[in-house]
Amino acid sequence: MTNDYDIVIIGGSLAGYYAALAATQLRATVALVEPKVDYGLTHHHALTEIAKLAQKLNNAAGFGVHATHTDTSEKCHISMAWQEAMLYAQCVASNLKEQHSPAILAAQGVDVIVGSGQFQSSPQLAFAINNRLLRARTYLLATGSRPEIPEIEGLQATGYLTLSNIWQSLQGATLPNFWVIIGGIPQSIEIAQTLARFGCSVTLVVKHPYILPYLEPEIAILLQAQLQVEGVRVLTEKPVTQVKLIEDKKWIQAGDKAFETDEILVATGQQPNLESLNLATVGVKWHQRSLVVNDKLQTTNHRIYACGDVIGGYDFANIANYEAKIALNNALFFPRLRVNYCSIPWAIFSVPMVAQVGLTEAQAKRQFRRDEVLVLRQYFKTVVAAQICGETTGMCKLIVLRNGEILGASILGGEAGELINLIALAISQKIKVKDLANLSPVYPSFSVILEQTAREWSKQKLNSNIALQEFLEGFFHFRRNWNL
Repeated sequence: MTNDYDIVIIGGSLAGYYAALAATQLRATVALVEPKVDYGLTHHHALTEIAKLAQKLNNAAGFGVHATHTDTSEKCHISMAWQEAMLYAQCVASNLKEQHSPAILAAQGVDVIVGSGQFQSSPQLAFAINNRLLRARTYLLATGSRPEIPEIEGLQATGYLTLSNIWQSLQGATLPNFWVIIGGIPQSIEIAQTLARFGCSVTLVVKHPYILPYLEPEIAILLQAQLQVEGVRVLTEKPVTQVKLIEDKKWIQAGDKAFETDEILVATGQQPNLESLNLATVGVKWHQRSLVVNDKLQTTNHRIYACGDVIGGYDFANIANYEAKIALNNALFFPRLRVNYCSIPWAIFSVPMVAQVGLTEAQAKRQFRRDEVLVLRQYFKTVVAAQICGETTGMCKLIVLRNGEILGASILGGEAGELINLIALAISQKIKVKDLANLSPVYPSFSVILEQTAREWSKQKLNSNIALQEFLEGFFHFRRNWNL
C-alpha cells in the first residue's frame, strides 16, 4: 500500500511548524496534525521586554532624564500599566498566531489536520484521526509538553497557576500583589523578575543550592543577587511541603518557613504530551518524563522521530528547532545526521540576560585532565559600552584547553544573547581562542568583552611558562642595549 505523505508531523508546537514549512521547501508531501497551540511563551517574552523598558524608565533620572509626574497614585499607575502591557502582549501573540494560521500553512503546501489522534500498527503503521488513516514513510513527534505538577499536600485544594495558564488567567484581571513561585527553571526566574518590576512582592522557592543547577555557580550567584536587589526574595534548598488555605489566604510551608501569598505559580518542570498517542502499540518507549531517542532522534520505532521538549530538557525554541532540522532531514532522507549540543546556545531572558553554550567548568574538568583546562574571566564593568549604558553587572567566562580549543562559555550581562552566538559559532567551526583575542570589534560595543576575555588565555600561558618569561626578558634586554 502506498503512503499518502512523505512525513506526518504530530503536534502544533513551534518546532512542528518549523519542520512542516522546511519539509514543503524540500518539496516533500507533509501533513501537520495540529492541536491547539500555546502562545503563552510569546506573552511571557513580550511582558519581560515591557518590564525591562519600565525599569529603564525608572532609572532614567540617573542619566539626567526626568519624567513629569501626574497626580495619579502609584498604585493606580501600576494597575493601568499592567492592563496596557497585557494588551500589547496579546497583540504580539495574535500576530504570531496569524503567521502560523492553518490557511497560511496550507498556502505553503502543508496539509493541516486539526484534532487528536493515535497511532495504530495494524494492518500497517498509520496515524488515525478524524476517521482518517494518515500513512507516511516517517512520522515526527513535536507535541511539546505541559507543566508537571509536584505532589504537595494541599496544593490542588488551594489552587495555583502554571506556565501554561498564568497570562490567560490575568487577562482583564487585577495583578495580585503577593506571589510565590515554586521551582527553579529559566521561565520561573524570568517571571519572578518581570512580576517584581511590575511592583509585585515575589518569593522564589528553589529546592537546589542555586537557582539553576545547570548554570555556572558564580553566574547563578550573580543572577540571584540581581534578583534580590530588585526585590525578589529567593529561598534556596527549601522544598515546599505543604500549602493551605486559611481564611481565604494561601499559605506556603517551605522548609522551616511559612508565609502568606495572594497567588502561587508552579514552575518546577514539564512533562511531554504523549498519553493519547497509543505509542506502546507501535513500540515507542519513554522513560520517566521523556521519549527514548538515539542521537539521530529516532524513537525505539525507527520510522518515528521526535524533537523539542517532548524528548526532555528545558523548553528552548532554538534547541527544539535545531532538533527539528536534524530529525526532519533524517526522516526524509538517509538517517545519517546526529545531534551535537556542544555548539547550541541557550539563554535566560532575565535582566541582565544569562547565556551559556558548551561545557561548564565542572563538566570540562570531569571530561579532561584538570591541568589541561583553563578558565578565563572578564567582568562587564571593564567594558566601555557597559559603562555608557549603565549595565556593568555581569561577567564573561570562557572554558578552554591549553591548546586553545574553546569548550564552553557562560555570560551574564548586556547583549549576552548575541555574544553567546559568536562563541557558539567559534565552537562549531573549531575557531581557537587566540582568534577571538585577535578580534577588533566595533568600539565601544559589548563584543569587546569577548576579546578581553580571550586575551586572558595568552596571559595565563605566559604566567605558567617561566622559561618563556626569562627568554623574553633577556631578548628585550639585549634589544635595548643593542639599540644604544
